[in-house]
Amino acid sequence: MEQQRIAVVGLGYVGLPLSVALARKFVTIGFDVSKRRIEELGRGDDSTHEVSADALRASSLELTADPAKLAGCDIYIVTVPTPIDDANRPDFSAVLAACGTIGRVMAPGTIVVFESTVYPGATEEVCGPALEKASGLKCGSDFTLGYSPERINPGDKDRPLEKITKVVAGQGPETLACLSSVYGAIIEPGIHQAPSIKVAEAAKVIENT
Repeated sequence: MEQQRIAVVGLGYVGLPLSVALARKFVTIGFDVSKRRIEELGRGDDSTHEVSADALRASSLELTADPAKLAGCDIYIVTVPTPIDDANRPDFSAVLAACGTIGRVMAPGTIVVFESTVYPGATEEVCGPALEKASGLKCGSDFTLGYSPERINPGDKDRPLEKITKVVAGQGPETLACLSSVYGAIIEPGIHQAPSIKVAEAAKVIENT
């Protein structure tokens, strides 16, 4: 395994397949706020039916609902939902909660990647400041951001995560290169490097539309 230590925050239909795939190549922690979800997965039972019992039992993925276990990771990948509220506005409560959880344990040099569907600009304008507030660190110097929109097609067993080209963006060339290497280790068709985080965010909005 590579030396990178990765945490995936949110183990739903997006985060679970991603974390299991990453665990084949990297030391990976899968975190979810739901203790019931962690217990279910520990038994080899995925209620989203995205990962088989055999794959879960064979995985080296470390499952936890304890935020303290997230300390010491190099990369955090946020895969929590962003539903729409009654006024058709994105509900960022889960994303902001994830930022708070990560910010309290992250160290300088960390990369935080978001896969949740957000409007262009949200990663840098909403998530960055939330991480700064929780961590006391400076975005862009003490830590950097990345965005790689999830492209899971729920229930599609012919084209799983590993077989769909991944769009990746990062703050600065070093962050982009690091994330491209990490995602490239599990994505068979390869990586598409977006020129900016906003472009990657816009690509997801267009794809959803």
